[in-house]
Amino acid sequence: MNISILISFLAGASAFVPNKSGSSKVSLSETKADLEELAAKLNPTVKFYDPLNLSDQNFWDTGQEATIAWLRQSEIKHGRIAMFAFVGYIVQSNFVFPWKETLAGAPHPSADLVPEAQWDAVPVAAKWQIFTVISLLELWDECSGGGEMPHYTKGRQPGKYPSFKPFGDAVHPVLDLYDPFGFSKKMSQEKKEYRLRVEINNGRLAMLGIFGFLSADAIPGSVPALNNIAIPYDGSVMVPFEGQFTYFGFMN
Repeated sequence: MNISILISFLAGASAFVPNKSGSSKVSLSETKADLEELAAKLNPTVKFYDPLNLSDQNFWDTGQEATIAWLRQSEIKHGRIAMFAFVGYIVQSNFVFPWKETLAGAPHPSADLVPEAQWDAVPVAAKWQIFTVISLLELWDECSGGGEMPHYTKGRQPGKYPSFKPFGDAVHPVLDLYDPFGFSKKMSQEKKEYRLRVEINNGRLAMLGIFGFLSADAIPGSVPALNNIAIPYDGSVMVPFEGQFTYFGFMN
């Protein structure tokens, strides 16, 4: 899944920038009541559905509202990654980069391989580069852009990725992931909230979609709708460094 993993580090690119004043409850969704209100707008038929009662939990003794904010951030982030992965899987099944993958001149894995097998064929050094970038972006998110904004469990809108401006001013200019040229500055708060709800729904569908592809390839017949297009894969989709990384003397 070369393309889908490579671009997944842009998961924050679709973060919606709220107005600094008058942020609505629906955007923040810090309480269970806010979740119930948001759920009714996301899916009027299903509405609020929390079979594991996660919204009543108190993770790490941070409080219920911080726990809900953490869950909201996690869902939005994973939904964005799933959307990239779903589109990447489809593209990767039909097209790969035409230029060389390595300085030594090796080509990108062929589109004749299932995307999971393409990822297995990526050199381990390239995988470490990808995961290093992902880790740095995660670190920037967790440190709230160098402390320029609250943490997402302490008041920042879940899904809003910090600006790179502090890094750009101190180290090197970097374009922000979302709207680097400021085209959405005049977007109304109502439209931002609507687009965020659309993103959440699309992310949920994409999570089902990408795991549908993975399941169909790993377990033939498990997704009947994909029987005619799934390509059997005998590796492990949950082992990103299969056969390439050792730890404590054991091969991954």
